[in-house]
Formats: sequence, C-alpha cells, structure tokens
Amino acid sequence: MGRHLDPDNLMPELAFDEDELRDHRLGHPLAGVLPVITKLLVNDADDDSGMLVAVGDAMGRLLWVDGDRHLRRRAEGMLFVEGAGWSEREVGTSAPGTALELDHGIQIHAAEHFNRLVHPWSCTAVPVHDPETRQIIGVIDITGGPQAVASHALPLMEATAAAVESEIMVQRLRAVADRRFAGRARTDAPRRTTTVRPGLQVLGRDTGLLVGHGASRPTELSRRHAEILTLLAWHHQGLSADALAGLLYDADEAAVTLRAELVRLRKVLGGTAPTLVPASRPYRLTTPLQLDAHQVLSLLDRGAHRAALAAYPGPLLPDSTAPGVVDLRDRVATRLREAMLTDASADLLHDYIRTAAAPDDVEVLHACLRLLPPRSPKRAGLVARIEAIDAELSAS
Repeated sequence: MGRHLDPDNLMPELAFDEDELRDHRLGHPLAGVLPVITKLLVNDADDDSGMLVAVGDAMGRLLWVDGDRHLRRRAEGMLFVEGAGWSEREVGTSAPGTALELDHGIQIHAAEHFNRLVHPWSCTAVPVHDPETRQIIGVIDITGGPQAVASHALPLMEATAAAVESEIMVQRLRAVADRRFAGRARTDAPRRTTTVRPGLQVLGRDTGLLVGHGASRPTELSRRHAEILTLLAWHHQGLSADALAGLLYDADEAAVTLRAELVRLRKVLGGTAPTLVPASRPYRLTTPLQLDAHQVLSLLDRGAHRAALAAYPGPLLPDSTAPGVVDLRDRVATRLREAMLTDASADLLHDYIRTAAAPDDVEVLHACLRLLPPRSPKRAGLVARIEAIDAELSAS
C-alpha cells in the first residue's frame, strides 16, 4: 500500500541515534573515500560558499553533511542533518532520494521539491555504485541556492561519483595485493580474483605505471615501453609497423628498432600482464587499456573541469621525444587549457595557474585577472608574475 505524504506537513525522520550513526558511518563503503569527495567538493563549500555537501547511504539516510556553517544551521530547520532519512518514500521528490530512485544524477530546482519547506532550496545529487557489482551504495548531494543547479553542477557531481568509484576499486586492489603478500606461504589457500580494466598512468611521469592488470602490484614500464602502449591504447584500431615506427622514431632504421623493442616489451608483459601483449598485423591491443589521459579528456567532455584538473598531475610522458607522444601530449594539454580559458571560474583558473601546466602563460594570467573580483588578494601575485615575465622578455 502506498504512503500518503503531505507537502505542507512533512519532516524527515531521524534514522539513527548518535551511537548508531557513528557505527553505520564507520562500516559504510564510502567512509574510506571521503577524502576524494572533500577534495573535489567540500573544499569549495566553505563558510561563505552558500553550499552544503551531503553524503548518504543507499536508503537515502544522510551520513555526512558539510559546508557553509550558516547554511547548515538553516538546513536544520527542515532536518537536513546527519542521520535523517531523505528517501522519496519519506520526503517525496528531493535530489538525494530521487537520484537513488531513478539511479542517475538529477537536479531539483526550488519548487520542484515535493515538500514545501524545501522550496527555498535547490540541489543536485548523483548515486554512487559499487565498482564491481554496480549496485547502488550511496548518494552525493550538493544543496544551496541557484548555484547548486548551475549547468556545470551535474557533470561535476557525476565526475565526483566516478572518481569515488575508481578510488574504491583502487583500495580493493591494494587490499587484495596486501592479502596476497601476507599469505604467500599458504599456497593451498584459494585466491579470489578481481576483474578490473587495466590502466596506464603516463601523466606527469617519465615512465609508465601499469595498474589493474591482474598482477599483485602496479608494474613500472620504461619510457619506451610506455610510449608504445600509450600509442596502441590511443589508436585502438591498430597501427601498421611503419605507422607505429613513425610515431616512435625519426630514424631510417625505425622498423628494425621497433621490432627489437616489441620483443622486449612482450617479454616484460608476458610475465606481468599477458593480456596486454600486443598482437601483430596490425599492432594492436586485444584488451582495452585505459590511459589516465583518456580520463582527463572524458571529464572535460562532461564539463567536469575541476575534476579534470585534479586528475591532471602533469604533461604526458614529459621527457618523451617520440613524435606521436609529443602530439598526444600537446592535444591533452591544449584541450585542458582551452577548457580552463573558456569555462573555468576565477578560482579554478587560479588553481590551474598554480600547476605545472601553466606557470608562465600570460594569456591565462590575464584571463584570471579579468575574472577575479577587484579586491581579491590573489590579484597582486598575478600582476607580479605578469610583470616579471614581461621584464624577462624585454631583457631577451
């Protein structure tokens, strides 16, 4: 039988007392990945942000609420607090409950809420899934004024959920590796295998780091081997020997050199990641390999610029001179720069300037100056950097 809800007389119920809430939070799978949510969302929801960040379980019960403390006090009036139940069954249409009900991200503007007490608020929420079973394990919500349902809010929240799910998977892989090393002597004990798509980390690194490929720990690859796998992962349809050689070398004997290098790469992968051994004619990977550069571009395509910047530790194989890698490095860096110049807020653009991606980019510095408020304390540092760059150019 359905439950009758009165939009004028409706309050969530407190599902936990203080001790129960503490125990439930400690045992919840999202407890271990709160630093990811903090980095991507909560750090921007400070005391003057006008924004709250809430994390709930799969039943819509709020486990953590953080952000603007003045707003938190206001939210107590509608019992938007830790321990309260915000499922659709309890409060009708609201971002946390409706996102869980529909199993996808959603934005609820002001009067779209069922409960009239919530009409002054707007919110965006996304469900979080177990990375292996894909079952819903929780929900992430931002609540506040109109900025909580801005056009960039939903892509940012979706990217945050994706980052959380990836971190859960990484932590599980580490735990599996730790158990394997601890129990190496017990050869008769059955081992649980975890299936996860392998990935290659090449951003901000001189070598490649292969993860999630079935080995007990990540595998470090030489720069040349990382270059080959990066190019094959990017050109997933495959490359002829001449095409791959041309992307790696400028020498006349490139094809001969490539064959020798592939023999060495196959030997390395054969012992650690046999599913990633390249096939021939054309050279290709038969198992998909996810580059961390792919993730950055995917986040940018979804409008999740802050998450993309957080996922960009630096240029792709920065010391590589392979023509194909240089081209990919420039593509990713240019795409990130264009997104920052076109769509980033003043604070995000300032964060971008502080990275190695744009240390002396005068155009970016000027763009940030235009966006910053006239009395922002950040302006002085930017002006000093611009003047220093101009002076250096004049001297040369």
